[in-house]
Amino acid sequence: MPLLPFEQRLAEAWPPESWRDVSVLIAVSGGPDSMALLRGLHRLKESNEAPTASAAGAQGRLIIGHFNHRLRPDADEDEAFVREQAAALNLPCETARGDPAALDMREGLESAAREARYRFLQETAERQGARYIAVAHTADDQVETILHHIIRGTGLAGLSGMPRVRSLSPAVTLVRPLLGIRRSEVEDYLRQIGQPFRTDPTNLSTDLTRNRIRHELLPLLSGRFNREVVQAILRLGSLAGEAQEVLSGMASQLMSRAVTDFPDGEVRVDCRLLDEQPRYVVREMFCQIWRQRRWPMQDMTQRHWDELAALAASARPPVPRTFPGGLLAARAAGELRLSPGRQEP
Repeated sequence: MPLLPFEQRLAEAWPPESWRDVSVLIAVSGGPDSMALLRGLHRLKESNEAPTASAAGAQGRLIIGHFNHRLRPDADEDEAFVREQAAALNLPCETARGDPAALDMREGLESAAREARYRFLQETAERQGARYIAVAHTADDQVETILHHIIRGTGLAGLSGMPRVRSLSPAVTLVRPLLGIRRSEVEDYLRQIGQPFRTDPTNLSTDLTRNRIRHELLPLLSGRFNREVVQAILRLGSLAGEAQEVLSGMASQLMSRAVTDFPDGEVRVDCRLLDEQPRYVVREMFCQIWRQRRWPMQDMTQRHWDELAALAASARPPVPRTFPGGLLAARAAGELRLSPGRQEP
């Protein structure tokens, strides 16, 4: 049977020859996007129509991963649905249940739940020997993410949105195969193959900023300003991503020379090595320091990164500053010392 249009698009976005012979953990919530990704990858895995399919068959496996956050009344029903779909496709299914009371809420519920989910996915992939974790973010999710970043205040990294590929560990890489595919294409595909899916009622609530962007802001922009606003934002994100790659490389080189870690968690930055550097490279270096050490970033805005760069460039020792998450920054003897010791519980 020939590949359907969605399956062809998926094969172009993530060629099967690059993953067919290794194991892939597919993050499946039971919603439409993840069910389309699951069915599409399963079809490409099994289909002789897929490019470079080997006659002997592939050695890798598709594995379903589902994390039950236990945050909604019907969460257990979502888990049961995913298990049923896995059995129907004869695929292994790994599940885990979260503990809402144990979530680290310093950066908000959404961030805490995401952290728990990705921790489960990475641990499962490493235990199962999966080379890739495939998640089902679409082009529409990318646009919503970029707009969300703009509203909060962002730099190039925020404008570039979610990366298509991201290394989680030496053994595991996260990939977003649907990042160039619209949500409407997902819905058409599910109708074509008669695939049921679960619906998260919280996605309809406009109490959350992301949902207001989806249900109010984007329709307004499309209807009154630019019918092709989604494509325009995606192009902007692509250009920002290219620029961010160059900037990240420059900042990484600077960080390797100027930054020293200490056993107590303190980080020291040699400010003398920053004197001749452009301010935007110094800002990006601080962003990388935060990301690599998994310090809280949810409430860090462009103003905060500018303040850090100003502290590092100051000729006189400024007053120590406390940043979101309790991170303390203080100048001493030509160094900027960053300490996570004052984080709130």
